[in-house]
Amino acid sequence: VQLQASGGGLVQAGDSLTLSCTASARTLSNNGVGWFRQAPGKGREFVASINWNGQRIYYTDSVKGRFTISRDDAKNTVSLQMNNLKSEDTAVYYCARGRTSYVAGSYPYWSDDNNYNLWGQGTLVTVSS
Repeated sequence: VQLQASGGGLVQAGDSLTLSCTASARTLSNNGVGWFRQAPGKGREFVASINWNGQRIYYTDSVKGRFTISRDDAKNTVSLQMNNLKSEDTAVYYCARGRTSYVAGSYPYWSDDNNYNLWGQGTLVTVSS
């Protein structure tokens, strides 16, 4: 089973991008999915998450109001719509599947990368100012 993140690219500040996270097998419907990012020279940080039934959604403060996470279990895909991109959003973005099925969770839970056990390869987002 693999996760694949896609949709990254080079955009200008203020533009939008949509990232997609797709599993090679139907393995996302029972699990939460998170997006993390790693900027050049920095550690990996939590961006957003959605639990298995879409009822618990969390964002890091810096992207609230600009990013939207959603899931389409019929397509086995979780998307991250990113609007009004800023230069500080430049990073490699990774999606990851939650380790445990049917978890409601909380912000501390989903923002902890130890609670994910399957990671995609990352997609680069570059925002020029």
